Amino acid sequence: MMVVMMSDNGTGFSPAGGSDVDQLLLNAQLRDDLEPYWDEAVHVVDRYRMPTEQENDYLESMLAWERAPVLPISKWFDPELALPHPESLSTTEIHDLLETTLDVLYQRDVTLEQTNHLSDIELYCLLLRDILPAEQKLLPGVKGGLKWHCIDADDDPETWLRYYASREERELWQRETDGNVPPMESPPYDRNLPQYR
Repeated sequence: MMVVMMSDNGTGFSPAGGSDVDQLLLNAQLRDDLEPYWDEAVHVVDRYRMPTEQENDYLESMLAWERAPVLPISKWFDPELALPHPESLSTTEIHDLLETTLDVLYQRDVTLEQTNHLSDIELYCLLLRDILPAEQKLLPGVKGGLKWHCIDADDDPETWLRYYASREERELWQRETDGNVPPMESPPYDRNLPQYR
């Protein structure tokens, strides 16, 4: 499984359309606030080529990242998002709980990708066992969120190649590994996940 954190900044610190003086004062404050976390990421900012407002957006997103708590995804919710053990549920209950949970996760900008090779029970167990307990930075107000890839091409190349890899990716994989590429097929399950609605 693979988790990808996405961000397009927007943490709410900068005065929208503020004067140059306001932006310079904000820049100084942000740099002071970031000093305890100073590392090579700050050196990505080219003060002479990046407008101050854009630099402030970048510094704000860095500060938000540094200050964000690391919590299990289940604890991003109040009350905590908890799922019952699947053995106590019918097939219909699992399906309904799965849809509800995916919608609730989507409300916190957590989306799942490449799930259509998994049955409802397999995806439910993946949520219960791997996704909800996963500790991630909680970044309130940051757009982009967290995308959870439900297959890792390195761990399960057969499934990835069969259902998700593009023709170019399949050809590249075959050239690099000299392995046999399975035929392309449509995944056995067809889900309309929240990010595609």
